[in-house]
Amino acid sequence: MASSSPSLQSIRIGSAPDSWGVWFPEDPQQVPWRRFLDEVAQAGYEWIELGPYGYLPTDPARLTEETASRGLRVSAGTVFTGLHRGPAVWDETWAHVADIAALTRATGAEHLVVIPSFWRDDRTGAALEDRTLTTEQWHHLSTQTERLGREVGDRFGLRIVVHPHADTHIDNEQNVNRFLDATDPDLVSLCLDTGHYAYCGGDSVKLIETYGERIGYLHLKQVDPAVLAEVVADEVPFGPAVARGVMCEPPSGVPALEPVLAAARRLEAELFAIVEQDMYPCPPDRPFPIAERTRRYLRSCGA
Repeated sequence: MASSSPSLQSIRIGSAPDSWGVWFPEDPQQVPWRRFLDEVAQAGYEWIELGPYGYLPTDPARLTEETASRGLRVSAGTVFTGLHRGPAVWDETWAHVADIAALTRATGAEHLVVIPSFWRDDRTGAALEDRTLTTEQWHHLSTQTERLGREVGDRFGLRIVVHPHADTHIDNEQNVNRFLDATDPDLVSLCLDTGHYAYCGGDSVKLIETYGERIGYLHLKQVDPAVLAEVVADEVPFGPAVARGVMCEPPSGVPALEPVLAAARRLEAELFAIVEQDMYPCPPDRPFPIAERTRRYLRSCGA
């Protein structure tokens, strides 16, 4: 019988390379992967994501040895897709997904975070395509995502969780709702990123309460409302917005994470809640103290 006051113990807290300013497999501005693993463990986290493919070792045995020696476990891998472009991009998409899914499965993880492609260049802001999908593109997005969920599940035993993201076609409340209504719950779940959803005007607690059965994974993040207002007014693309500090250290931004965790707890489901404070570029000594403070803050929320 389920408890009337389910515990936050059903929510497993972790962090990710993103919180250490890592966006690319290799970049001289990023901390080396060994330092990331050392510091994420020292900050008090047990779970991590793989981050960009190639940042951490891609040999499963070596990766398992490096994580296990630090008391770390992997919760998910991450892939980027442009499935609204239809069946023509399937082979290219699958070639990208398969290697990452295989490594993810080899680590013992059960989730694959799927991020839609950006409609504008993340650095320059140049439009790469229309920011609004056609009816046909929405059909492609839903059916091809279902196909991805089916194939990833059948071949690798992973569950895909689609990540609404700023500057993509799955971003605000209207588009997230449309995507969820158009896809099969047995094949497609959602990775709710509280920061990205707030960035795009969404209410995370409302989304959890409305589509609770579709929430398969969480990213915990906050935005600075003052910086966000400037970013929106100036139509700044996501990359430069992060450089301005639009994503901030909890609990100084929005949304408040305690109500989000409480709403997630009421689902009475086991969920990962991975801290992701977008910081790129950032000084190498900046992430660790933030990660320690954030872990203490989440403990104060009962997580």
